[in-house]
Amino acid sequence: MINTIKSFAKILFILDAVLIVFSFFQDNEYFLINTQVAFVSSLFISLGTFLSYRNNVSKRLDGLEENKNNLGQRDTLDELDDPYDLYSEEIIHEDKELSAQEIKNILKFEKENIKKNTFKNTLFSSGAYISAYRIFGYALLIIGFFYLNNNIIFSAYAYLIGLTIMPISALFLSLSAKEKKKP
Repeated sequence: MINTIKSFAKILFILDAVLIVFSFFQDNEYFLINTQVAFVSSLFISLGTFLSYRNNVSKRLDGLEENKNNLGQRDTLDELDDPYDLYSEEIIHEDKELSAQEIKNILKFEKENIKKNTFKNTLFSSGAYISAYRIFGYALLIIGFFYLNNNIIFSAYAYLIGLTIMPISALFLSLSAKEKKKP
């Protein structure tokens, strides 16, 4: 993972350096300012997204680990009431033929659970898309845009080029990763 981040940063800053050199050959003296404001904004948005999703995944993994540790453990009261675990809550499934209607009912029930889980996943991952990191990145994007626009130095062409450095870097990283995987 660390090597991937280093490779991504290397590609990202090489592309930015190429863009800086390219901006010196433009007729518009504000080309460099527009590209760099957009680049820094998209960099903060991407970093915020990465950090918030990383925190979200680590929280879920911690919760999963706790569930695994608690699975199959019985407390002292359960041990006293049922020392041989005769009344456990585990359901023993019998192998039997299911009718078409029973299969349809099972599928309908599972589809409803998927919809419930989707909403549940959305709520649990809301911390990732409503994080302070991402809000800061988007605020920087909006403030940078208004600053450039109010000072009449905004160039949409340059601004869009600055915003595309991040996705192009990700594309180059994925292509280089595919090349490394080939035997």
